Amino acid sequence: MNYTLHEQEFTQQVADLIQQTACILPEDIERALVSARALEASDNVAYSVLDTILKNVDVARKQQQPLCQDTGLPVFYVHYPCGISTRIITRCIQDAVVQATADGFLRPNAVNPLTNKNSGNNLGIMIPCFHFMEWDKPEIQVACMLKGGGSENMSIQYSLPDAKLSAGRDLNGVAVCVIDAVIKAQGNGCAPGIIGVGIGGDRVTGMQSAKKQLFRLLEDENEYPELDKLEKSLLAQLNKLEIGPMGLGGKTTVLGVKIGMVHRIPASYFVSVAYMCWACRREVMSYKL
Repeated sequence: MNYTLHEQEFTQQVADLIQQTACILPEDIERALVSARALEASDNVAYSVLDTILKNVDVARKQQQPLCQDTGLPVFYVHYPCGISTRIITRCIQDAVVQATADGFLRPNAVNPLTNKNSGNNLGIMIPCFHFMEWDKPEIQVACMLKGGGSENMSIQYSLPDAKLSAGRDLNGVAVCVIDAVIKAQGNGCAPGIIGVGIGGDRVTGMQSAKKQLFRLLEDENEYPELDKLEKSLLAQLNKLEIGPMGLGGKTTVLGVKIGMVHRIPASYFVSVAYMCWACRREVMSYKL
């Protein structure tokens, strides 16, 4: 079936999506931050940090200003029906990114690694990042995530078995890797964080799986009982580390742990950890065709 995409209208809706993603923290993340603050005594540093974060969230929402000065790398997961050109969708989203940058909702973040020159409009080689998936619905769904550089620097990938960590090729080994990643971060990447984990795959698909987990709501349950149990166990274990908000100590080091898996080849067993800061900026829109 052939569909007609009204490009100007679609581009504007994506630009609005980017603005909302940059300025409004998702409700589940804000609820988790409020709950984390309630766990701390009002004279604790952790309470003060979380209270400041929540005030920032409120100001950003009311004034329609970005939650963080690092507006991150725009990542888009796009579902589209057969009959729509992904090249046209790509061009529209790129135009929306340019518009959002000009309007001040995105900081220019696309830097050429050879010349160190910033493109100035957030367009570059493989920037923004696109993932396309065809489906049967007569609409285009665009999921946007803005992944900040500070949290991206804390992301890491392990290859099991790992003798230094005494981590084998099983879920216990996966847990060891996740705990090690959070300990290594030590509050960098703007804790409390959200931890996305990808088990299996190759070097690329493993990290893609890990990042995709960051779109999940904090309150949801994993479709695999074994992974759901591991998510809950790791959340408790990581918060017992008391690294706390911004690494300054406290009862909440992470707000959630979300784990996915992809098939692997026999020779490889990768554990990919995508660290996300408290400003877990993600939003979804649907465009009816």
